[in-house]
Amino acid sequence: MQNKRVLIVEDSASMAELYKEYLAAAGYQAQIAGTGADALAAIAQSLPDAIMLDINLPDMSGMDILRQLHEQKLPVVSLIVTGHGSVDMAVEAMALGAYDFIEKPFSSKRLLTTLGNALERQTLTEELETYKEEFNRDGYEGFIGASLPMQSVYRIIDSAAPSNATVFITGESGTGKEVCASAIHQRSERAQKPFIAINCGAIPRDLMESEIFGHTKGAFTGAVSSREGAASQADGGTLFLDELCEMDLDLQTKLLRFIQTGSFQKVGSNKTERVDVRFICATNKDPLAEVKAGNFREDLYYRLHVIPIHLPPLRERGGDVSLILNQLLQQYAQEEQKQFSGFDNEAQASLLNYEWPGNVRQLQNVIRNIVVLNTGGVISPDMLPPPLNDVPIPEMVPNPALMNTTSGSTGAMPASGISSESSSLTHQPQMSFQQTAIRPLWLVEKEVIEAAIDQCDGNIPKAAALLEVSASTIYRKRERWANGKN
Repeated sequence: MQNKRVLIVEDSASMAELYKEYLAAAGYQAQIAGTGADALAAIAQSLPDAIMLDINLPDMSGMDILRQLHEQKLPVVSLIVTGHGSVDMAVEAMALGAYDFIEKPFSSKRLLTTLGNALERQTLTEELETYKEEFNRDGYEGFIGASLPMQSVYRIIDSAAPSNATVFITGESGTGKEVCASAIHQRSERAQKPFIAINCGAIPRDLMESEIFGHTKGAFTGAVSSREGAASQADGGTLFLDELCEMDLDLQTKLLRFIQTGSFQKVGSNKTERVDVRFICATNKDPLAEVKAGNFREDLYYRLHVIPIHLPPLRERGGDVSLILNQLLQQYAQEEQKQFSGFDNEAQASLLNYEWPGNVRQLQNVIRNIVVLNTGGVISPDMLPPPLNDVPIPEMVPNPALMNTTSGSTGAMPASGISSESSSLTHQPQMSFQQTAIRPLWLVEKEVIEAAIDQCDGNIPKAAALLEVSASTIYRKRERWANGKN
């Protein structure tokens, strides 16, 4: 706790000096305020790490100061120190955020132990809030997703963005490679400069060199004027080369020289130009396999493959599908001026049970299709376009943990795995506490959830939809159980 600053608010000069000696011996920096007004002035000038607050001050009550700290939500540890305490006062102080209530007289050991514990808890709380803010994000620079694979992607982007190192993004079509490249650019010091993207698979090979480096007037048939290429346009910013493995081998050689030297020549020109660009590239293929097949230069691969980022397919992102579905529905319904508010259970189960081979791009198209072609408040299965309308819904097998073991009831769910309100009232299993052993509720809940996950072949979002809880709830509970907590 070295260099931690503590404000001592105490009207007794002798007691204040004693407390200051206690704190100084332990390495704290202590400041004394003899009145409430002095204390508020000291806090306004420089917020301390902790405050020792006497209740009976000459000009006001210490509780008034504590109340102001609480109302302003100031991150300061508060200890109430008084010789005139009561249970009611202690309760009120705790409600206003005080860490502890110390009655005079007390020893230095009592003070230092309490203060040390309070500051340690404050530090841990701040670290936890920082962790939640930085590493438990539901979205990030255009991405939607809170799954562990996406949290890992966010952290790599956070680390890679400030540098000038080349980033190589891999992932299936539709996973958001351009979104990732844009996020890196927006988080970098080049954010105010251009972000230029070129899809190497969408431009004819004989035009690709001109697209990247530009051309002079008359360089080839149709070149009626000079043109700046992507390299010049991205000067000072970021050049994103998507589907790089589709680039012609001859042009790969020129690209390698450009990356190594930062210089290039326009098509039809002998003049060498220099630019300052950061390179980000992407492919939906396995780049090493392309190298082995002779389709991609090995030296170019190793020149570009500095910071790799792999974007997981949607089927491996757990509860992210639910997040994306609901956010896109809200967004598209607002854009199309429709009144959709959600999905019914059967439609949601179908959407969660689908493998999404086209990943997020396909999901976007499906939701847009539904919103444009339909009206209503809740999306039902008949609104789903092909092939979503043919996706089987998993049949849930009754869970023995919830069965009435003596009544003979099977507790079976409907074949669809989704029960209506009336059906759930009719078929919901009842436990007989007179005839079965009572077990801890958390254990029964754990068995039910794990059984549902097994029935859904490990697909947690699907299980969550059938259990009518959020996937994040299941993830949180499983993490607690894995850590030995109930």
